[in-house]
Amino acid sequence: MPSSLSPRHFLLAIALTAVWGSNFVVVPYALEHIPPLLFATLRFALALVPAMFFIARPACSWRNLGLYGVLIGVGQFGLLYIAMKGHISPGLASLVVQTQVFFTVGLSVLIRGERVRGYQWGALLLAAAGLGVILTHTGGVTTPLGVALMLVAAACWAGGNITATQAGPVNILSYVVWASAFAVPPLFLLSLVFEGWDAISTGVRDADAGTWLVVGWQAWGNTLFGYVTWGWLLARYPAATVAPMALLVPVFGMSSSALLLGEPLPAWKLVAALLIMLGLTINLLWPKWRGGKSTAGDRG
Repeated sequence: MPSSLSPRHFLLAIALTAVWGSNFVVVPYALEHIPPLLFATLRFALALVPAMFFIARPACSWRNLGLYGVLIGVGQFGLLYIAMKGHISPGLASLVVQTQVFFTVGLSVLIRGERVRGYQWGALLLAAAGLGVILTHTGGVTTPLGVALMLVAAACWAGGNITATQAGPVNILSYVVWASAFAVPPLFLLSLVFEGWDAISTGVRDADAGTWLVVGWQAWGNTLFGYVTWGWLLARYPAATVAPMALLVPVFGMSSSALLLGEPLPAWKLVAALLIMLGLTINLLWPKWRGGKSTAGDRG
């Protein structure tokens, strides 16, 4: 297994992170026309149909598929869309949700008994400091509720990560498609209860072509292309080679939000981004850096 991405695969990873990062910029447009939980329902419905009629169910339990579908569909994206409906800016949303890395580590400790190492505590403190900066500068578009919702969404994403690893070596496209079957019913029920039939029917009726393009981009670009490409790269390269590419997601998210939506980037926001990104970088790259240093030392 090669230790570094080939030029073509590096460009593919760049394209993937650009899709995931810019995804946050188009979400507000759709939320102007359809309620958040309905938006999430439509996203996973389009990821499910018609793909489920052409792709066989993955070789894992229904329980595993159901848990992943609920955690990612309802927990991650349901809450993410609610937060982005006036509670947090797209750029900060793309940044805060990356704390899923630390939630994944925490769940690995609780479920698998893994030990948290010193560099991971340091990385967590840096990220927590960045979140503290955001919380002391809320107001306007970003609120404490928005940050809290994004943190819970990140925790659900982490839970989905752990659930997916427990499924074993399955076809990632099949897994994402069929797990969507478990996201759609609870999302639609929650939309019906909390948003109401009138809001649902009005949203569908008033949605324009741009809204449906955004829903399609979420379903096919972000969900199917994104997760399948990520899984394809992970199957061909070590996780330590591929995982750091995810650090580009908030870079694309914040920059595209600033360029396309005019989201301001004051000093406090840049400091928060620097602290969180530094924490993520240390958490992902420290073992590789230490391992390379030790190898070089052994050669000397």
